[in-house]
Amino acid sequence: MLQLPSTMALSTKDISTLLSLLSEESTEQQPIETLAAQCCSTFNKQDHFKVGNALVFLILQPDMLPHPHQRVVATAILYFLYKNEPIKRNPFANVFLHIMQHSEMSKAPGKPTDPALHFTKFTPGEKYFVRQLIINPNKELFKKPASLLLHSELPPPAAASETSLAELETAVQERLKDVPPAARSGVSVVVPDPDLRPDASGAYSEQNVTRRTVEGVLSSPAPYAHQRLAPEFLRLAPPLHNCIDEMVYMVPTEPHEHQVAYDPSLLTAPAGVGEARQLMALAVNGPLTLQQQNQLISQLKRDLKTVYQVGVTPAKLPDLVEHNPIIAIEVLLQLMDSPQITDFFNVLVNMEMSLHSMEVVNRLTTAVELPAEFVHLYITNCIATCGAIKDRYMQNRLVRLVCVFLQSLIRNKIINVQTILIEVQAFCIDFIRIREAAALFRLLKQLDSNEHVSQLPPGQRT
Repeated sequence: MLQLPSTMALSTKDISTLLSLLSEESTEQQPIETLAAQCCSTFNKQDHFKVGNALVFLILQPDMLPHPHQRVVATAILYFLYKNEPIKRNPFANVFLHIMQHSEMSKAPGKPTDPALHFTKFTPGEKYFVRQLIINPNKELFKKPASLLLHSELPPPAAASETSLAELETAVQERLKDVPPAARSGVSVVVPDPDLRPDASGAYSEQNVTRRTVEGVLSSPAPYAHQRLAPEFLRLAPPLHNCIDEMVYMVPTEPHEHQVAYDPSLLTAPAGVGEARQLMALAVNGPLTLQQQNQLISQLKRDLKTVYQVGVTPAKLPDLVEHNPIIAIEVLLQLMDSPQITDFFNVLVNMEMSLHSMEVVNRLTTAVELPAEFVHLYITNCIATCGAIKDRYMQNRLVRLVCVFLQSLIRNKIINVQTILIEVQAFCIDFIRIREAAALFRLLKQLDSNEHVSQLPPGQRT
């Protein structure tokens, strides 16, 4: 069953270019690879799927491309549009399978045929060409014009062809398994009309009628080329529920028995939340005064639910850290038990390193036990940031901050220095000219020496 996706309309210029490539003269004289390469270079890559859908429509309608060599070139272009992808990942792989299997499917009892392809009759030469595309798409296959290829003697198919075809069919069925059966039913809204009518000049021209039809269908905003008339599935309307007393409160018969109960406090925020929300909006955009900081922190501590009502999100955390690190610390401490705390940690780790961000992380490490992977990732980010800075003055300043920060973590035994020893030692060696880095390096050597001594037997310690 061929499932066709909808497509956006093609411009008149694109349609004219496509029809000129598939004209009877071009497909008879020019090699297949020349026409396919010209099509791929003419249209942008983002338009390849749209062009492929147009080609599928032309292949399905026998009066659009009446000659087999025209359909061979159209099929080859479908292959070349996604030549760099495996054949089973080509979005039009189901078209290749249908060209080869249409006659067998229409004869097999119990197998439904695709109404969209009902009128298309593919020749043995076309089937052989598509089979070679799937099994062995060698360059010699495309070097001849399509008309010459179809008239040449066709060698027998390869012995392993059935296996390759079975694998492709399995991949296509796997791709279409989630499409509901109702979506795969119906007939195409575009059908051939053998009754030709005169054109504007009063003459009958099959070529003019075909061209106008293609332009009208493919340039239409509605995807008529891929619409279908699907059967309507009728279902009995469910019986109405016989409601006796469930809705009696809406029309009370005795007013004195039904009293309306209303809690006026449901739509009012607790006292102080409105002011806290306003102060938090100011804190994200700029520094607060000391009085404003104390007022906001006091409200956050007074009612622990306030932190969920002031509009703090992970996206706003970097601005809050830079403008008001004290507020950011209080907010993060109160959100420690929240399911969103991981999102806040991810933002804090990946934000630009600064004095305020290190202050926030340092205060958090002394107040609560942070996940070890978070602390190590933040340290790695700090080290990488120092190495990437080009300004020598700013680099020296940040290196001093990082070294003091790391010394604080190590002396307070917040991190296991052995897990980051090599990385931090390399950092210290890179900036050994800076006094704080040299002091940190000496501290690491001392800790490493003490660790080595503590592992020795008591009789060997000195």
